[in-house]
Amino acid sequence: MASWPHYSAQTRHEDRRTRGGRDMEALLAPAGYYVGGESRPLLWLSQALILRDSEGRASRRTPGGRRGQRLRAMRQPRRATIEETRLRALLHQLKDGSTSVDEVIAQLKVLPYQDMGFAKIDHHRAIRKGFPEVVFGQGKSPEQIAAIAAALLQHSDRLLVTRASQEAFIALQARVPDAAYDQTARAITVDRRKDVRRIPGVLVLCAGTADVPVACEAAITAELMDCEVQKIFDVGVAGLHRLLDHLPALHSAQVIVVVAGMEGALPSVVAGMVQVPVIAVPTSVGYGASFGGLAALLAMLNSCATGVGVVNIDNGFGAGYLAALINRVRLPRE
Repeated sequence: MASWPHYSAQTRHEDRRTRGGRDMEALLAPAGYYVGGESRPLLWLSQALILRDSEGRASRRTPGGRRGQRLRAMRQPRRATIEETRLRALLHQLKDGSTSVDEVIAQLKVLPYQDMGFAKIDHHRAIRKGFPEVVFGQGKSPEQIAAIAAALLQHSDRLLVTRASQEAFIALQARVPDAAYDQTARAITVDRRKDVRRIPGVLVLCAGTADVPVACEAAITAELMDCEVQKIFDVGVAGLHRLLDHLPALHSAQVIVVVAGMEGALPSVVAGMVQVPVIAVPTSVGYGASFGGLAALLAMLNSCATGVGVVNIDNGFGAGYLAALINRVRLPRE
């Protein structure tokens, strides 16, 4: 591992003399340097310009462009979920005497989950995870999906239903008029938040047009989790020149979701060209010997390229969720 800059007391003394008495410690500390007896990583110097104003004070300027946009988005304070906001308001009301202990207990009873008989709604998940419970629509009736979604939206300002049919969307829209349906991804979404600042860095690739539905599910999931998503479709290994035309996008991404069926080779190719995590998504697209995506899954699990993680067959939601988590916590590359 590369050694990081380290300034001893003697070095600081020499720097002060050569720089006309200016304090090197005041110059470097705001950028992430640590002076004295410790040597710690320089986290932000490559992302910031250390300047001095007319009075000689050190300051830091965030760069412009997509990198600056990403830094500004990451520095925003965490947005409280609607359930967390309600809980705080409820506790303040109890503190100032405007509500009773019995009323607080009655409301807290539905905080862990709401028992609807055919489903138990996990309202507490938004507080634990920062994102509300996601509804897997496959196998549920349109009426059940509508009831579950309406219950979730009583405590949340976001909703995601995956593997949803058009009939389920029609049933839900009767209760939730602001619901939206993506027919390609078969996903129902609701987002009632205002002025959401999304963090750039997520790239979603797919090998063929037949893989687009899974790729769109991944993109919608990451977008609902406050990520700015770039999508590039139909760049499989059968025509590798199509992928090479998008090298700038690959190199600027912070995490890449790669969706492929057939032989599932695309994630290995991509991972061999980038220095960021690659989330491989096998799809069930292919002829008989693909075994419904098993061939692609095994190929991705056996990738010789480093930095590849694999989710289940056709699991665009899982890939998008993981990509969003990585994108939100990862520090910008130097």
